[in-house]
Amino acid sequence: MSDMRNIYIAEYDPLWIENFNTETEQLKPIFGDLLIEIHHIGSTSIPNMPAKPVIDIMPIVTEISAVDTLNSALIALGYEPMGENGIIGRRYFRKGGHLNRSHHIHAYEPNNPEVAKHLDFRDYLKTHPESAKAYADLKRKVAQANPNDIYGYMDGKHDFIQETIVKAQVWRSETK
Repeated sequence: MSDMRNIYIAEYDPLWIENFNTETEQLKPIFGDLLIEIHHIGSTSIPNMPAKPVIDIMPIVTEISAVDTLNSALIALGYEPMGENGIIGRRYFRKGGHLNRSHHIHAYEPNNPEVAKHLDFRDYLKTHPESAKAYADLKRKVAQANPNDIYGYMDGKHDFIQETIVKAQVWRSETK
């Protein structure tokens, strides 16, 4: 299956953090008492990491099914609700449409194993520059090979991400 979206890898932009913070301030009142914490994840959260310029936001919520009641408010903010979108226990939203994607929301309950995977991967790359450089190089190579195929792009990064998550989990357990 192909998704004919342009895969563009931008050089790191420190405004991505500001963009995350601005969006978070709009999301906090929508999530209200459901919100436990909110994280900036993905490549735009890693200093000096080139990335598709899409801000990934991970709210941790008290009850995942209650997030469905927020769909109208998130639609008003420009998000499209996508349900679990292939990951059990997640609520996924995308903003910016097909061609101008700007944000993703990945909401989870705190005990979902995806939470630790995202945070471990992010924090590992923040503290291991050699792995971050290898990932940056791979992203550029895979984007060049799959300029219009998001699935090919994701597949090209899959093994590296899975291997790095394992390293990150070991690293995290050693740093506790």
